[in-house]
Amino acid sequence: MTFSVVARDPGSGCFGVAIATARPSVGARSAFARPGIGACATQAIVNPALAGGALAALAGGDGATSALASALATDPDAARRQVLLSGPDGTAAHTGAEVAGWAGHLTGLDVVVGGNLLAGAEPLHAMLAAFEETPGELADRLLAALVAGDAAGGDRRGRESAALLVVDTRAWPAVDLRVDHDPDPVTRLGALLPRWRAHWTAYDVTGAFVPADPPGQPGRRPAVTP
Repeated sequence: MTFSVVARDPGSGCFGVAIATARPSVGARSAFARPGIGACATQAIVNPALAGGALAALAGGDGATSALASALATDPDAARRQVLLSGPDGTAAHTGAEVAGWAGHLTGLDVVVGGNLLAGAEPLHAMLAAFEETPGELADRLLAALVAGDAAGGDRRGRESAALLVVDTRAWPAVDLRVDHDPDPVTRLGALLPRWRAHWTAYDVTGAFVPADPPGQPGRRPAVTP
C-alpha cells in the first residue's frame, strides 16, 4: 500500500516523514510528528492511534524501541500494521507478520524506511541510500528518499497521494505538504516544495501573503507588528 521514510536531523533537531501510497489522502492518516519529540508513519492496515501512542511514550521519556512496543501492545491487530518511528535516541520499526504483499523495513543512522505491497526490496534500498547521500535540510533528504523509492518501483499498484511533514522547535509544522488524487503525486510533491519555500518567509514569519503567480488576489493581510 505504502512506502515511507521517517527521520531525524540531529543538527537541527527536526523530525519528519515523507510517504506515498496508491490510496487517497495519505498525509491525513499516516504521517505524524511532534516538535522535539519524534515522527511516526503508520501504514498497511492503518491505525493512527499507534502513532499517537508511540509519540506520547517518547514524550514521556521512553526510547524509540520501548515507545513503539508499548503502543503496539495496545493493538490486538498489531500483526496487520506497519509502523516506523524516529525519536531523539534513534529509530524503531514494526512490520507485522500479516501485512499484505511484499513488506519490510530498513534502518540507518537517524532514519528508517519501510513499505508494503511493494514490487520488492529495491525501493527500500534506494530510499535509504538516497537519504544518506543527499545533502541539505531534512525536507530535501526526505523528498530525495521518496523520489528514489518511487523510481525504484514503489507501490506495485501505482500512486495516488504523497505527503511531506517536518517539525522543528515550533508548535506547528515547518513543512506540511500534501498531494492528493494525482497520478504522479511524488513528482508533484517535489515541485511543491520549492514553491512553498519561495513563499514561506512572508507567509510563516510576517503573516503576509506574497502576490499570487499567476497574478491574483490570494488574500493579503498586513504583517503583525510586535
